[in-house]
Amino acid sequence: MQAQPSEAPWESFKLHHLSPAIGTEIHGINLSRFLSTEIINWLTALLVERKVLFFRDQALTAEQHIAFAARFGELEIHPFTKNNVQHPEIIQLNNDQQHPPKINKWHSDVTWRKEPSLGSILLAREVPEVGGDTLFANMELAYEKLENSTKNKIKASLACHDNQVFLDNMRASGIDEETISATASSYPPVKHPAVRTHPVSGRKALYVNQIFTRSIDCLDPDQSKKLLRALFLTASNPDIQCRFHWRKNSVAFWDNRAAQHYAVADYWPAIRKMDRVTIQGDAPY
Repeated sequence: MQAQPSEAPWESFKLHHLSPAIGTEIHGINLSRFLSTEIINWLTALLVERKVLFFRDQALTAEQHIAFAARFGELEIHPFTKNNVQHPEIIQLNNDQQHPPKINKWHSDVTWRKEPSLGSILLAREVPEVGGDTLFANMELAYEKLENSTKNKIKASLACHDNQVFLDNMRASGIDEETISATASSYPPVKHPAVRTHPVSGRKALYVNQIFTRSIDCLDPDQSKKLLRALFLTASNPDIQCRFHWRKNSVAFWDNRAAQHYAVADYWPAIRKMDRVTIQGDAPY
């Protein structure tokens, strides 16, 4: 009698797609456990395909959060944002009446680095009753939807990225100019392709964002600003988006190479506390 093939370990999970374009919620998985290499590989492939994965009811300790993220690569320590003292891999994104959320814009994380993040895993510790959602946009679809003339204009172009927003925040917080100058020197502006190739799938994605991208190399300043304004708007197309409503212990894991995100700042003065662990990436090409 021929043995029946065993069920793949992920076949017991239930998937719910938030939109056709991007975002899948996975049910039946426990991220606090040590997951098999098979499951990690399956999650990696699904992340590349769907750009952002969501999980509910994951009451992770800091150690479990870090351990899960580390299965996908080396972890990144953010040089500017407030980190957990005991666990510097964790960025604490906490807002309350005294610390209102900043008005956000569509962006990919830390594109001012030579090697921007592969992805981030965000865990909700405390959330408002209403509001505080996060939107995600598929920047591969954003690129596909561009006019051919625009594609031709940017396909071989480099875009300049910087961390001026962090330097401005440091100055507004009263940090001395010597420290700000040293920070700026440590992380000078960088150039990345305006159209990035995904290192796993080979697909092309638009790789400019409203917070960190300053100019496009091949154009004069006025042309660059005009084109960037148009490119920034592509993330705002609902056809390439999904919207995630947080609950306590929800997790989002996004592919920073192919997705942008926007944290909606509509919940002040309510409390919102989030922990983020980020996975190191490589130089865009």
